[in-house]
Amino acid sequence: MLTSKRLIAGAFALGLAVLLSPAAVHASGEQPELTDDIGPVKAFRIGARAYLSGDFLYALKALEHAAKRGHAMAMWKLGKMYAEGDGVAEDDQRAFDYFREIANAHADDNPHSQFASVYSNAFVQLGNYYKSGIPGTKVPQNYGEAARMYMHAATYFGDPDAQYQLARMYLDGNGVPRDPAQSVRWLYAAAKKQHVGAQALLGDLLISGADVHPRPVEGLKWLLIAKDRAGPADRDWVLALHFKAMQATTQDEQVQAQVAASAWESDPQ
Repeated sequence: MLTSKRLIAGAFALGLAVLLSPAAVHASGEQPELTDDIGPVKAFRIGARAYLSGDFLYALKALEHAAKRGHAMAMWKLGKMYAEGDGVAEDDQRAFDYFREIANAHADDNPHSQFASVYSNAFVQLGNYYKSGIPGTKVPQNYGEAARMYMHAATYFGDPDAQYQLARMYLDGNGVPRDPAQSVRWLYAAAKKQHVGAQALLGDLLISGADVHPRPVEGLKWLLIAKDRAGPADRDWVLALHFKAMQATTQDEQVQAQVAASAWESDPQ
């Protein structure tokens, strides 16, 4: 699915592309010393190359060198490493701090810039942390702050992950007043950007008619699309919703939904 995760991967790939150039490789084959005269872009290149080669300790030093000099991609990569325990000990507080630094520095940057998906993802990551809180730290669970992070990423950057998370908050009434109609609007926004979770949840809501006007053909259309696109992480729950939908719709509705899904797949809009 084409979500901000893939956009971020693309941005990170652009940042690494220079590593294919012989000029990016240290002539001696050894890791260069990270002196003060090494700028953030070069330090990021060095750190990324070390990360790809499995030298996580040196990668950490180089990425920190770049991050201290304001390199957003280095901050984001460090945040992800600490959040996932990727080559370092997992540390959600440090991850949070890196994402917050990106958000503070780039909240109003051009939403169509090369690294906009990285900036928007920092807001999504902050929203995720505020939604759950970080035990043992000064980051408590705060649904209102989570909604504020998602709202900025959803509206300013058009981030589909943020739009999906915001839709769930409106559906549950966490951090914002409960508003199923608003939830459906955000789900549509993310679904049209091929966010599988949004497509599946939207489909389920439209079929069940829970708090919204039921539209079984439209709902099943989105569930069919989600089923075809779901990856391993989403497949089980999407298939469960699809099975439930097939039990709740008529054969005629299923035929109409399949036609509508095929039409959308051939010309997403």
